[in-house]
Amino acid sequence: MNVHFRSWMVACVLLMAAVSVTAQAPPKAQTGGVLLLDIKGGIGPATRDYLRSGLRRASDEGARAVVLRIDTPGGLDAATRDINQAILASSVPVIAWVAPEGARAASAGTYILYACHLAAMAPATSLGAATPVSMGGPGPGAGPADAPDEPDDQRGEPPGASPSAAPSPRREPRDAMSRKVINDAAGYLRSLAELRGRNAAFAEAAVRDAATLTASQALSQGVIEIVAGNVDQLLRQAHGRKVRLATGELILDLTGQAVTIVTPDWRARLLAVLTEPTVAYLLLLIGLYGLVFEGYSPGAILPGMVGAICLLLAAYGLQVLPVNYAGVALIVLGVALIAIEFAVPSLGAAGVGGVVALVAGSLILFDTQVPGFGVPGRLIAGIGVASALAFMGMVWLAARARRRPVVSGQEDMLGQLAVATREFDGRGQVRIRGELWQAQSMAPVRRGQPVRVLALDGLVLQVAPEEETPGPATGPD
Repeated sequence: MNVHFRSWMVACVLLMAAVSVTAQAPPKAQTGGVLLLDIKGGIGPATRDYLRSGLRRASDEGARAVVLRIDTPGGLDAATRDINQAILASSVPVIAWVAPEGARAASAGTYILYACHLAAMAPATSLGAATPVSMGGPGPGAGPADAPDEPDDQRGEPPGASPSAAPSPRREPRDAMSRKVINDAAGYLRSLAELRGRNAAFAEAAVRDAATLTASQALSQGVIEIVAGNVDQLLRQAHGRKVRLATGELILDLTGQAVTIVTPDWRARLLAVLTEPTVAYLLLLIGLYGLVFEGYSPGAILPGMVGAICLLLAAYGLQVLPVNYAGVALIVLGVALIAIEFAVPSLGAAGVGGVVALVAGSLILFDTQVPGFGVPGRLIAGIGVASALAFMGMVWLAARARRRPVVSGQEDMLGQLAVATREFDGRGQVRIRGELWQAQSMAPVRRGQPVRVLALDGLVLQVAPEEETPGPATGPD
């Protein structure tokens, strides 16, 4: 009993020592440095995962700051809000920088800029135009999509004037749902402005009036804190500024810090390709046509295998994109009708319906007006024309085949010569094309005499004897 008690005491002491050593382990080394992440093009799921991964890396490596270099026309609401949540919860200061010269932070980019701890722009850049657009019908969750409802010159403000200084009459949406969307987006951007101490009046105007500002205007109106043409200027001007993180206030110490450009990993690059609307659309079509070709030639394996893989990849890409599933159904129906036209030619009826369904489904497939999240019209037109030419070719071949004389089958025996295998009067047997057929004749037939096939009655040939001519027999054996 004492032995067991002593063993138990030794185990407890060892466990407590291990816990003490773990609790007193030194914190992770602070490597410092600045990470530079690029937001370029439409903001979607791939951008969201890339930024989340970059912020996690910055936290793990103890980076002094993260710089988001922004050049975007806008993006999806869900992805933008997820990015902003990650920025607001970040333990590392995040600096938004609209760059290089000529870049823009439109729509979703404006929301991200307002969420960052510090905002900067390069000369000859712009931001704003954050009016939400329809994505499958207005909804209360709509936010930073893109494409303003009104041009910027409808604001009625001189260049450089504060949006609150000379407010212009606003054209409020007529329906309640649109007003709800606009108010939700305006409130969201205004809350970010109040959190960071930036110009809330411009935030309101950017949503309601699609207002935009240049870099110098944004600096003078308190929308951004820095105008910098390159990274070195940005870090010098950001050094010593106080920012408020989720864990408290922090003074930036960026002097002499190395800048590391973070490129997307293979998963982010793959996701970016699969969530490209054009790629997802083409994968869907390739998958459908691959299964159709496999159905025409069972056992070929390759078309079915390629089609199944492409369909699964398309499903993965489409499930993270703003997809109108009525468009998917129309595309599937269109491909099915074109396949029916190939299998059972209907002189164009099924083919015309298939092409119409395919083009209509392609046009409404992506239910959003956000730039970069739609299928190019030229591609849709090209696929529609190619499908139309394919089924028109089938119709032409079918019509041409109907005009041709029959060259095979039982019908081809009409008018051909056969040879009687024995003498008969009424019912007998003849040889034609190397086959023996029952034959019936109204006149007597001698053995070896050629007979002409007049009609086909089931499996009995109606024949008439031919007058024999001198020389070898001309009928088939």
